[in-house]
Amino acid sequence: MEKASSKGASLLGSILLPLVLAQFVCSYAGSNMNVAVTSIANELGSSVHGVQIAITLFTLTMAALMIPGSKLTDIWGRKRTFRIGLTVYGLGALVSVLTPGMGILYFGYSIMQGVGSALLIPPVYILATVNYTTMESRAKAFGGISAAGGIGAAMGPLVGGFLTTAISWRVSFLLQAGIVLLIIILARRITDPGIQGVRPKLDIVGSILSATGLFFVVFGILATGTYGWFSPVVWVLVAIGGVILALFMLNIRSRERKGRSPLLSTRVFRNRTSNLGLATQFVQWMVLQGAFYTISVFFQTVRGFSAASAGLIVTPATIGILLTGTRARKMATRTTQRRLIIIGFILTTVGMALVILLPMISGSASVANVWYFVPGLFMMGLGIGTMLTSSVNVVQSAFPEKDQGDISGLSRSASNLGSSFGTAVVGSVLVTTILPIAQTFGLAIIVIIIVSIGGLVAAILIPRNEEVRPSGEQGAEEQAA
Repeated sequence: MEKASSKGASLLGSILLPLVLAQFVCSYAGSNMNVAVTSIANELGSSVHGVQIAITLFTLTMAALMIPGSKLTDIWGRKRTFRIGLTVYGLGALVSVLTPGMGILYFGYSIMQGVGSALLIPPVYILATVNYTTMESRAKAFGGISAAGGIGAAMGPLVGGFLTTAISWRVSFLLQAGIVLLIIILARRITDPGIQGVRPKLDIVGSILSATGLFFVVFGILATGTYGWFSPVVWVLVAIGGVILALFMLNIRSRERKGRSPLLSTRVFRNRTSNLGLATQFVQWMVLQGAFYTISVFFQTVRGFSAASAGLIVTPATIGILLTGTRARKMATRTTQRRLIIIGFILTTVGMALVILLPMISGSASVANVWYFVPGLFMMGLGIGTMLTSSVNVVQSAFPEKDQGDISGLSRSASNLGSSFGTAVVGSVLVTTILPIAQTFGLAIIVIIIVSIGGLVAAILIPRNEEVRPSGEQGAEEQAA
């Protein structure tokens, strides 16, 4: 527990650093693969769509299991769940390093690392909550962890591209394994007061229904890359997922009526502020991952760029996220979170529009005019960095402390589901046969712009009388994740 300000530096090194690194490495894993798509496909005898499936399944596994992962922290204990998640994640990274084909990559990267992330991410936020007891220290902790998520996603293409070109895409997985080993060593000094009260039982049926339903919905969208958007196969898969998710809702309502603990309380779905905040989280990660995937794949498959060059192209977005993401805490003390989200979506939407418009001035996206992409990507990065932390605060602060476990799992699930949809939806547009492959880039960016506008509308609809005040004015219980 935090004792005094004089121990702040020690607390930073013993508790916050491993938590920040854990969030960073999971977000990095979701984006670094984008610039290695061509290299992986060529080496493992697959296709761009095959690697896209691996990326989408990774974020989908996290999204589907994040809520059960949150519950397991109250059953196994936070620190123990954190360690188990790190171990599974690290082993998955090592399996991916040695993979001889796509099947093993799906198992090591998509499944093992996805499961590991779902186990280790919920304890990150809960351990920060129980170890940072004052308003200011807790706000700084969550600001650092949230910023690490955005920075990890932004650094993925740059670092992953460099390693893929200079050595091999396998080294990127080796790097993740090394970071996980460091986190395990640092995490030994994390203090956990333990679970207070009766430990709940995991809702097995609810966990299976929620994970299966989400899988079928996203898998249906992935199938558009093979069958097209108008194929009955696609919509049958999506419909199956919808029916299973409806059964999931019936299950948790039934358990509540019987006085049994459900996987997720139905009251978390009845808060308008939280629902709109979750929508903005979903859109932010859909835009971020969709944009990175689109740009990385286009320049490698159509323009013939190396992985390192593709990573450098998205560097302006990385810089933008770093500039605003690391200042999220200070910005939140000057204005409301709702306003920051609105500003962020405006910057992001305008930035993505510039990504299309400015290159058109030169006639094509050749090497000579890659600089035309810089202003738009930089503005997009500024926008994403401005609103990532604010959306989390809007969602978390809409509920009292007793509901923080449920809403934290739902919040993390929404973010990862957004990443899955970003790769799945935009990826299906890139491989469509409606237009020549060189023209699908513009169509994919237009889809991202439309999605971003939808996020802006959701942000504007967040009730003014319930919007989150500057961080320094909130109670400690409101900052819990």
